[in-house]
Amino acid sequence: GKYESIFCVNQGSPEERYANFERTVRQVFASTMNEDALTYRRQRGLGLQDEQMALLVQRVSGTHRKHYFFPYLAGVGVSYNTFVWHGDMDPKAGMLRLVFGLGTRAVNRVEGDYPRLVALDHPLLRPYGPEDVRKFSQHEVDLLNIAQNELQTVPLTALLAEEPDLKLDLVGKRDLEAEKKLKAIGTTGQSWVLTFDELLSKTEFPAIMRDLLKTLDSTYRYPVDVEFTVNYDQAGGIQINLLQCRPLQAKGPGGRIKIPAAIPPGKIFFRSPGNFMGGSVSLPLRRVIFVDPKNYSELLHSKKYSVARLIGRLNKLSDRVSRPVLLVGPGRWGTRDATLGVPVSFAEINNFSALVEISDPAIGFMPELSFGSHFFLDLVEAGIFYTALFPERPAVSFDRSWLLDQPNILDRLLPEEAALADVIRVCDVDLQILSDITSQAVVCLKQER
Repeated sequence: GKYESIFCVNQGSPEERYANFERTVRQVFASTMNEDALTYRRQRGLGLQDEQMALLVQRVSGTHRKHYFFPYLAGVGVSYNTFVWHGDMDPKAGMLRLVFGLGTRAVNRVEGDYPRLVALDHPLLRPYGPEDVRKFSQHEVDLLNIAQNELQTVPLTALLAEEPDLKLDLVGKRDLEAEKKLKAIGTTGQSWVLTFDELLSKTEFPAIMRDLLKTLDSTYRYPVDVEFTVNYDQAGGIQINLLQCRPLQAKGPGGRIKIPAAIPPGKIFFRSPGNFMGGSVSLPLRRVIFVDPKNYSELLHSKKYSVARLIGRLNKLSDRVSRPVLLVGPGRWGTRDATLGVPVSFAEINNFSALVEISDPAIGFMPELSFGSHFFLDLVEAGIFYTALFPERPAVSFDRSWLLDQPNILDRLLPEEAALADVIRVCDVDLQILSDITSQAVVCLKQER
């Protein structure tokens, strides 16, 4: 995920196609010098070595549909699932991030859209309630437009209007409520929610993917991370295409961590049942950087990007050994849309020890549990613990008032940024994160100084 992957639709005359292909090759090789790639190499002692990168040209797996080309399904699979959100799940069964269309929406965090997360031993069990199925579903489709010679993102409703014969019975269900609303305003057409329930409950797809991942895991003798597509074959069945396979940088359970049964409420900074990634840990922390959701949301749009750059400067001042840092903020870290979270690059958060995304539905901030995405793989490979907090839920707690009572040392670290002290708080504190995969619980405790 550090170097560019580019879809080259490549239509036109041979001369046009060659020029387009050459331009794409140059873009890919130029990406060896992007900031994330340079930071990644420097962290691993490779900063001064010559970068010998091979380039892979791969045929896109998919089907022609009028002037579009895309696979029926695509996704990411991992043979070891550290993001188990229910006590009955077996991490060794593996999990999928599944989307309709090109797999770009499975490997990347995309704005306002969600892939279907599938635990392969409980494929119909979602990490959210039935009332949230429509919200946490896929609404747009990535595809190749052959006529316009480009990669496009098309709303599912618009695609259905152009391609009314698309076969969605395995991947979605009719949204009759939405169709009724459309009819009331004089608009006709089908509306679907992409649930993938029929595919997961009435076909052999989950069993096949589980066997595929188990076979690769056994052969590699190590957990694996794969990308795949699914298309209809000539007999009307499904054909699974394995696009790539590589070792998964995944933390296992790490042994059982004992979380005390009775913790005084005043000692808890935050607590959550599940919604964390990074295995079972006992992680001491000495500093918190907190982006206040409300004050951040009230900033001018351009100022939100200034906050992201300031986080990057604080990241460069951080040291995991002498002063491990917890970064807490609204919505999605690393988003491109500053209205959904803080638009940092990974190179601006790579020195932090733990990352927390907080929901605030009233303002519009919502974490995206990105297990299996490139963002997740970056966190795992860098050893950064991740938690999504949903304070509006009964079993979740977050002591914001305690944090606001701590001295803010932002003006001491970066005096020229004191004007943003209401948005960013930097507090030297003693905390400890305890997480346990077996019980699917995480708690962050305040320690005596």
